[in-house]
Amino acid sequence: MNRTYSTRPSEVERRWFVVDAEGRTLGRLATQVATILKGKHKPEYAPHLDVGDYVVVLNAEKIHVTGGKLDKKIYYRHSGYPGGLSEMTLREQLAKHPTRAVELAVRGMLPKNRLGRRMLRKLKVYAGMEHPHSAQKPEPLDV
Repeated sequence: MNRTYSTRPSEVERRWFVVDAEGRTLGRLATQVATILKGKHKPEYAPHLDVGDYVVVLNAEKIHVTGGKLDKKIYYRHSGYPGGLSEMTLREQLAKHPTRAVELAVRGMLPKNRLGRRMLRKLKVYAGMEHPHSAQKPEPLDV
């Protein structure tokens, strides 16, 4: 009698990957990072479990976007007060918060529930080349 294999959370083995975002297109980078965070690259992937790996993104301030997105793409925030809507273009976002554009792009590609928030905690984004995760021995992400 054959039984269906189901991954247990205790069996999940996590690895660390590092990716250099310099010159990479924002959306294409975000889809690859989201796939790793979800764990879809593993044979033991299960949609109801967090089986993904950790991803360290370096040089987030040097990402590339196509077309006129630097000035046309707008990020919105609301303070919760009347008239509290504020907007910021991608160019301003990269100048003020260089890591946030990558974080928001990946966040939009993850599930919108507790599982997605747990996956997002495994994403580490840095504006420059230095990161404090060298003890985890991250492997370069081959893409």
